[in-house]
Amino acid sequence: MFIHLKRGEKLYVNGAVLRVDRRTSLEFLNDVTFLLENHVMQADEATTPVRQLYFVVQSMLMDPANAGMTAELYKHLSFRTRQATDDESVRQQIDLADQKVAEGRYFDALKQLRLSFAGGRKSEASEEAA
Repeated sequence: MFIHLKRGEKLYVNGAVLRVDRRTSLEFLNDVTFLLENHVMQADEATTPVRQLYFVVQSMLMDPANAGMTAELYKHLSFRTRQATDDESVRQQIDLADQKVAEGRYFDALKQLRLSFAGGRKSEASEEAA
């Protein structure tokens, strides 16, 4: 898998943070867990319950040493968010993300949660009600 990075861009790989000093390409030759900088959510952007779930899963991905402890927080937030929303599609996205988290597939869980808030204002509006 090839990753293309711009000068100064960060890449989060298996808990390590890398920053490149010039435009570069990387090729991963084995399985690796990574996040591109543009997929990293800052704490102040976690403004809704589903975004908070995303932020917690992101923390598990970026800090694998503490993923077990963070998973407990995820379970608690997931349960509360599911109980607070009336939007069945949001609940389904959370259920799928829960499954991915339980399997240790944090990147896939992030993709699942991103569908709940990146897909449009309708999902985000129902998520804010949660």
